[in-house]
Amino acid sequence: MKITCLQMDMKLGLPAQNFSHAEHLIDRAMQENPDVLVLPETWNTGFFPKEHLAQYSCQDGDMVKRCIGSLAEKYHVHIVAGSVSNVRGGNIYNTAMVFDRNGQCIAEYDKTHLFTPLGEHNFYTRGDHLCRFLLDGVPCGVIICYDVRFPELVRTLCLSGIDILFVVSQWPKERIPHLQTLTAARAIENQIFVAYCNSCGVAEQTAFGGHSAILNPSGTVLVQAGPFEEIISATCNLQLLVEIRSRIPVFRDRNPKLYAINEL
Repeated sequence: MKITCLQMDMKLGLPAQNFSHAEHLIDRAMQENPDVLVLPETWNTGFFPKEHLAQYSCQDGDMVKRCIGSLAEKYHVHIVAGSVSNVRGGNIYNTAMVFDRNGQCIAEYDKTHLFTPLGEHNFYTRGDHLCRFLLDGVPCGVIICYDVRFPELVRTLCLSGIDILFVVSQWPKERIPHLQTLTAARAIENQIFVAYCNSCGVAEQTAFGGHSAILNPSGTVLVQAGPFEEIISATCNLQLLVEIRSRIPVFRDRNPKLYAINEL
C-alpha cells in the first residue's frame, strides 16, 4: 500500500484559502500514484483561531465531505483527510474524516486528548470513541496529534486489529524529537506501520515543525520530510506484518474477539 503525506502550511483563520491550497496539494500528490493520501491536523482553520472559531469551522464536516470526498472519487484514491475544526450539535470538535475511493466518508474520529497547554480544551469538546476502518481490506486506525503521547489509547486501538496507524498533527518545531520518538515507539510496541502527517509554518507565536514520516513495524523511517511544505511517499509492505506476527506469540495469537473493544 502506497501512502502519501501532504505536509501542509495552512493559514490561521482562513478556511477558504486552506481548502483551495489543500485541493492544489492533492492534485500535485496524485503524481505519486498513491493508494492513500494523508492531510495534517485542523488544516481548515489552523491550530487554532481562538476568536470566531465556530464561524471558521466546518458545519458537521460539510465542506470536507463535499470537497475532499469529490477529490477522492475523482482520483479514485483513499484520503485520510487530516482533521478539521468542526461544529456538531452545538459543540466544536477536532474531527478526522476518512474517505474511500468512491468518495464516501467511511470513518470519523474526534480527538480524545485535547492539548491543554494551548487551551484546546477550552474551545473543543473531547471525543469518546476510537476509530478503526478498512482501506482496500487493510485494517487501519487514526489518532490526532497529542493522542500519540498516550500509549494505552493506541494499544487499545491496536488490539482491535489494525495494520496501519495514521497520526495527523500540528506538532510544534521545538518538540519534533518527541514526535519522532513517540511514533517510533507506537510502531515498535504494536508491530504496525505508522504514517504521521505534520504541519509546518507559523501560527501566531507557534512554529510547527514538519518532519512528517512513514515508519515500518521496527520503527525504521521509510521516508521523512524536512521542515517546510513537502509531499512524501512510501510503500508499506504488509507481508512484513504477516512474517513478524508469525514469529512473535503475543501478536500471532491476538484475537479481537477476546476483547470488549472489538466493536470500536
